[in-house]
Amino acid sequence: MGLVIDCAFDGGNIELAELTAGGADLTIRKDSNGSWFQWFYFRVRGGAGRDLTLRIVNAGQSAYHEGWRGYRACVSADRETWRRTDTAYADGILEIRHHPETDEVWFAFFAPYDLSRHMRLVERAGGNRAVAVRTIGRSVDGRDIASLSLGDGPLQVWLIGRQHSGETMASWWMEGALERLLDEGDPVAARLRKIARIHLVPIVNVDGAARGNLRGNAVGIDLNRQWHAPDLANAPEVAAVLAAMDDTGVDLCLDVHGDETIPHVFVDGCDADPLATPAQIAGVESFKTALMKANSAFQVAVGYPVTYGGDAAPGMCNRAVARRFGGIGMTLEMPFKNSEEAPDPIEGWSPKASARMGRDCLDAVLAVLEG
Repeated sequence: MGLVIDCAFDGGNIELAELTAGGADLTIRKDSNGSWFQWFYFRVRGGAGRDLTLRIVNAGQSAYHEGWRGYRACVSADRETWRRTDTAYADGILEIRHHPETDEVWFAFFAPYDLSRHMRLVERAGGNRAVAVRTIGRSVDGRDIASLSLGDGPLQVWLIGRQHSGETMASWWMEGALERLLDEGDPVAARLRKIARIHLVPIVNVDGAARGNLRGNAVGIDLNRQWHAPDLANAPEVAAVLAAMDDTGVDLCLDVHGDETIPHVFVDGCDADPLATPAQIAGVESFKTALMKANSAFQVAVGYPVTYGGDAAPGMCNRAVARRFGGIGMTLEMPFKNSEEAPDPIEGWSPKASARMGRDCLDAVLAVLEG
């Protein structure tokens, strides 16, 4: 059988340009109604026992093409265990080399987290009497936006993920955080549940996740620039989360992302906002200090400049929510590449590392709330 390449599944993204003697030339499809592209996720059949060379020939035009340097693609034979494979970038072409042992093999920009797994997570959480599950709104395409809430305290904590749908490490982070929050024997989780009501929105950009987008929603909107005044027609996802926040207030909001270029875990906080209060600045510093103690992959030497976001910065979640509610707003960024502080030669930055970061971030959340 000849080589067959497809992406006809949830979150898939690739287009076949040409089959070659050693593999294929491919292109990444642009986001729906948008100009960004970098996320890829596809299946190769018929390659068992062959030395495959898969070339993404439009990589040099992608949204963050500088991020390809030092990057290695993710590969899996079963979509459960993901490893890194030989990858090189030169002259605008990303070349992925792999020798599959099985007839089917999957390749992705990062370990995928599809909507079926997301729905299973929500269903499992809903089976726990401590968790209130509700639909807080619907996306442009009509998909449910799920919120999970637990805890009995007066402080209000919001943990949101995947405003940019291709940043799937945020979903793995959510799994780790939720697992710890529901651990009856964990003293940090118990204390958080006592002093706070914690709300998790695991996937904000559900349409982008289904469509295989890197960044935009169904109409090509960057949701993390809409928080000052979300449009109900084009950004109903943000409007829904913000309305739910209005009902509760926000003492701390952590918006979980991935960065295509920077091989570090870092925080971009509302402390960079010229309108930040001393309490907000101190809260961000407290979070960083506590997370450095809790997780060796987190660092503060490398991150975004204070000018990050430019004129659009007031519409970013970490600033807009902090201004609106007076609480602490932060964006956590994890790498698509390997972490220089905690490198893994086999998996690179991974679902496991992301879930561990989710667990450890709870130590930092608690430090802020009790500080």
